[in-house]
Amino acid sequence: MTEERLDPTAPFDLKAFHKAFLVGIYRSSDDKIVCEENLAELERLCETYGLSVTLQIPCSIKKLDAGTYIGSGKLDEILQKAEEMQAELIIFDDEISPHQQRNLEKIFRRPVIDRTELIIEVFAQRARTREARLQVELAKVKYQFPRLRRMWTHLSRQSSAGGGAYLKGEGEKQIEIDRRLLRRRVDRLKVEIEEVAEQRLTQRVLRQRTGIPTFAIVGYTNTGKSTLLNALTKANVLSEDKLFATLDTTTRKFQLPNRQEILLIDTVGFIRKIPHTLVAAFKSTLEEAIHTDILLHLIDVSHPQAEKQAEETANVLKELGAADRPTITVFNKIDLCENPALLVKLRLKYPKTVAISATNGTGFDELLEMMIQEISLLRKLIKARIPQSHYALVSELMREGKVITCEYEENDILLEAEIPARLEYKVLPFLER
Repeated sequence: MTEERLDPTAPFDLKAFHKAFLVGIYRSSDDKIVCEENLAELERLCETYGLSVTLQIPCSIKKLDAGTYIGSGKLDEILQKAEEMQAELIIFDDEISPHQQRNLEKIFRRPVIDRTELIIEVFAQRARTREARLQVELAKVKYQFPRLRRMWTHLSRQSSAGGGAYLKGEGEKQIEIDRRLLRRRVDRLKVEIEEVAEQRLTQRVLRQRTGIPTFAIVGYTNTGKSTLLNALTKANVLSEDKLFATLDTTTRKFQLPNRQEILLIDTVGFIRKIPHTLVAAFKSTLEEAIHTDILLHLIDVSHPQAEKQAEETANVLKELGAADRPTITVFNKIDLCENPALLVKLRLKYPKTVAISATNGTGFDELLEMMIQEISLLRKLIKARIPQSHYALVSELMREGKVITCEYEENDILLEAEIPARLEYKVLPFLER
């Protein structure tokens, strides 16, 4: 029977494996607790994907090994335990190089992947829209590009008899062919993603023209963003107790108690060590957080790593250029919080905080009132005398703002209007004192 060559972007099918062995590293006793917590999160990622974890082991190391990431003593221990537990797959919590990955697979005699590859696979599994699928495929191709040699190592273990001319180039020649194929695929994916991004830009411009304030719900994965959107708008967005239940942005209209209409945008969750390839690929989706009026930053205060998760979200927002957006920090799952000292610490660290439970509706009145207050800060009431020679500015103010009165006096336009605060600098020379 002829063995078919593996797809250059899929060295092996992760879905074919069921039992995983998790490995983390730490350098000091203080780091061990963090390592164990990170391994627990890695186990949640495995569960989200559908893998069962046979064992997780935190390894103490003094320095990283360039060839195998960890030292020979630990390698023997991991191999022995993997054999005992009949683990089919070994997953490292930190990113390992292609060279280390190849060496580790030779030693362990089973596939080895890292946290980055698992996250990409989880994203691939849960992507629903065309945009999300394109973004995940781009991230996967970029990740696998330097790992082509590893893929051919897998292939060389198979029988190539009867493979025909297609397999004759096995080795360096075929790797170069694969590289060209992957480069073409990257170029094609970028073009398709750019087309989708242009559609998203058009939708964003149309939203901005309506003058309806927009709120983006952001936060670490599984903090309850979709649950909050569902509770407020009855949106019926998929809400599960799994990491990355939502990959695609969902926008819903909502009316505040003062009858002010707003748009609520549910965004993809962040995670510790989110692969840069995914941040880059999902940039057009994540940019919804940049081009929104106000952020609702959800923090799961029942989680032992709540503070670190909040910091990770802040880091990703900073990387996206959204760190200066007006933000309401929302402490979610307040009914499950068992650490009052954490709330005090977070309140000191983040301004404009409110505690809620998205599940049972606790704190919603206070949250909605705070949202109303933030909207009031977005708009400025101005009275201006603008020369008709600057009618383009008047048109922009009429389009973006809410006109109260508009009169013509000789060559001037007397305008009283509520305008977005971001446009105030344009009318400063014409304001009536």
